[in-house]
Amino acid sequence: MVTSSELREMFLKFFESKGHKRLPGASLVPKDDPTLLLTGAGMVPFKPYFLGKARPESTRATTCQPCMRTPDIDNVGKTDRHGTFFEMLGNFSFGDYFKEEAIPWAWEFVTEYLKIPGEKLWVTIYLDDDEAFEIWNKKVGVPAERIVRLGKDTNFWEIGVGPCGPCSEIFVDRGPGYGCGEPDCDIECGCDRFMEIWNLVFIQYHKDEAGEYHLLPKKSIDTGMGLERTSAYLQGVTSIMEVDHIQPIVNFIAGLAGTKYGADPKNDVSIRVITDHARGVTFMVKDGILPDNEGRGYVLRRLLRRAARYGRLLGIEGSFLPKVARVVVDQMQGAYPELVERRDYLLKVIAQEEEHFQSTLDQGMSLLSQIIEKVKGRGGREIEGQDAFRLHDTYGFPLELTREIAAEQGLGVDEAGFAGAMEEQRQRARAARQETGYLGKESAVFTLLGQRLGTEFVGYDRTEVEGKIVAIARNGQEVAEAASGQEAEIILDATPFYAESGGQVADTGTITGVDGQFKVDQVRKPMEGLFVHKGLVTAGGLRVGDRVLASVYGRDRLATARNHSATHLLHKALKIVLGNHANQAGSLVTPDRLRFDFTHFAPVTDEELFKVEKIVNEMVMANLPITTQVTTLEQAMKMEATALFGEKYGDVVRVVSMGDFSTELCGGTHLKATGQIGLFKILSENGIAAGTRRIEAVTGKGALEEMDAREKALRSLCDRLKVAPENVVERVEKLLADFKDLEREATLFKRKMAVNKVGELLNQAIEVAGVKAVVATVEHMDAEALRDMGDQLRARLGSGVVVLGTAESGKVSLVAMATPDAVSRGVHAGNLLKAAAKVAGGGGGGRPDMAQAGGKDPAKLAAALDTARDLISQQLQ
Repeated sequence: MVTSSELREMFLKFFESKGHKRLPGASLVPKDDPTLLLTGAGMVPFKPYFLGKARPESTRATTCQPCMRTPDIDNVGKTDRHGTFFEMLGNFSFGDYFKEEAIPWAWEFVTEYLKIPGEKLWVTIYLDDDEAFEIWNKKVGVPAERIVRLGKDTNFWEIGVGPCGPCSEIFVDRGPGYGCGEPDCDIECGCDRFMEIWNLVFIQYHKDEAGEYHLLPKKSIDTGMGLERTSAYLQGVTSIMEVDHIQPIVNFIAGLAGTKYGADPKNDVSIRVITDHARGVTFMVKDGILPDNEGRGYVLRRLLRRAARYGRLLGIEGSFLPKVARVVVDQMQGAYPELVERRDYLLKVIAQEEEHFQSTLDQGMSLLSQIIEKVKGRGGREIEGQDAFRLHDTYGFPLELTREIAAEQGLGVDEAGFAGAMEEQRQRARAARQETGYLGKESAVFTLLGQRLGTEFVGYDRTEVEGKIVAIARNGQEVAEAASGQEAEIILDATPFYAESGGQVADTGTITGVDGQFKVDQVRKPMEGLFVHKGLVTAGGLRVGDRVLASVYGRDRLATARNHSATHLLHKALKIVLGNHANQAGSLVTPDRLRFDFTHFAPVTDEELFKVEKIVNEMVMANLPITTQVTTLEQAMKMEATALFGEKYGDVVRVVSMGDFSTELCGGTHLKATGQIGLFKILSENGIAAGTRRIEAVTGKGALEEMDAREKALRSLCDRLKVAPENVVERVEKLLADFKDLEREATLFKRKMAVNKVGELLNQAIEVAGVKAVVATVEHMDAEALRDMGDQLRARLGSGVVVLGTAESGKVSLVAMATPDAVSRGVHAGNLLKAAAKVAGGGGGGRPDMAQAGGKDPAKLAAALDTARDLISQQLQ
């Protein structure tokens, strides 16, 4: 039997023998690609190469890429071949070989290395791809009757404007026993008999904005072979869940549920869903994704909570997914050793999210049961969108979970209504995704420019350089010149301007020529080696070919470098104080301040922050030399350089060292020595997501200004309290204690007033339909005192209704109480206040015998009480 590990290694070695460079699988978080939430194919990390935005280190590559796809989530567990998480083996050509090599190599590997008989294999090609047909049929020898021509929906790969082309798939016929039993069962049937194991994409066209296809001068290859599907066939098992590295996870889950896999078809579905989702969740968290209510974090939350619910269906009590994730790590660590390095972290994230879900699941399930009962009671067919949104917003129920539970009860969900309630959040997410377009007109012009132009970056050592304008763009079009008052984007042959990258903002400054000046506001790299300077022509005009002086604003560059170098010291200090799990999860470095996000599961205490700040400032005072070195990634790892998790690095990297204290891979601008930081001061620390904290800090001039501001505030406080700085804390504690005493005395006084007021209010009681009622406004009462007074009045009345209202601090508080006999006659305190509070611009309610409510409009208090008085009369009729 060929194990999954053997298949993975066999594939990669085979293509290494064909001149391919083996590269590690990339993160599930696509790098610099706002068009994708998750890596869903082996080609995703190579999109810049296929699009001509970057130059590959090798024109041939082979990888095993972890992938996530959720469109088929409803089929997971129900079919033999579907999974949201899978590994894709691939070989890629970037303008190197094409069909003549790719097709025979695929056949060679499948038939000679995997020993799959040729007569069991079927091939699909695009409708008019006669070239592929000839190679399959004449060169490889596949009979024409086993080459199936299919349409654009299945056998043509395109992503809008840009490279595209036909594809060809290899299917294995598993035999009639796996089929649907229909006489016309074939490769297009969709049943489990014919299993696709490999897809070859022939990137030979460029699609323009008009939808026209043009042959590319250099054609490319993108292929993908499913590791799990191919392993299932080679190992002779029915489902991808039964292959050697997944079966142990399946058996473990079955053990937790006290059952055996294969004993009950319904339980098997649940076990397979949990297995698949646990694998995906483990890898997503490993790659730095955290649960959230939008984006890729929502995908993670959805999978994790879906798995948790299926665990409930199996009768598994309490938190169990961290245990499953541990088995996933054990099974996958051979190919992905970073799982072991991140094990403690990812288990904590999964445990935290599952516990959070479990705590709300019971409440949510109870609410959903009530909603379903209500819908069925009125003969309805679907749950209202607002109800589905409330479950999502309050109890963390993914819409898909509500839909599944509703379907089990024969109901649908008003998804349009749900979408309407979610619109504001969706707009924010959509705006974030659309901030950078995908191969739109603006990007297209730089794709073309990048194929013939390049910019030499000299900014590590210089802030000023003479150069030449090699291109100007305006409104997504290449132009020859830009005049005063016009916004434009300028490309130089050499630049000192740092382009925004790695959390560091771009440099600003000027580009000056003989006939004009350009103010640089932003710099970016739409393609590798191409620096685009965006800004405004402030005087005269600039033309392509002009010799210019590019000057970076030195003061801002120095301030940014202070903050960037400080983030490296901060990162190491956090690891020393909190532990090695404190890894960078994001950053922003500007001239004014720095923001540093890191993984940690609890608020950082004041004492810990003090230690971190002290360590950083000690390193500043030590004036450690800051050195940079360009070396191989392998050598950098031997130097124990810290790499950002999930970041994809090339073979050659830049290492920034600060003495022996910190060594990191970094492409940003830095100081010459840590002493130039001057002073480091933390401004704040807070949580931004589950398991992620954020520190904001300032350095240099910003730190001095912060200390000055704090000193002034302290002196002002000392003057007001008339104490020396060293006695301020003691004095404030004394004042706070005195204030609490006064508050206590005020509360007692209000209660005494309330006792005196009770007798007065009893004398004002009216009779409504034979029932005594006290409806009154009282002053200087908070909600608690108002409730106490209501209790006393109800007790003294013996039989009757009490409605009291007060206005304090711009808010209305209402309380209503009714004795048992009044309730039996129809009085409902909750309904009384529901109507009264509405008049005062608020809401609330409660039980028939007691209710509380609030309002926002004190001017409407009297009207609210009148409404309550009228409603008492109506309830008693």
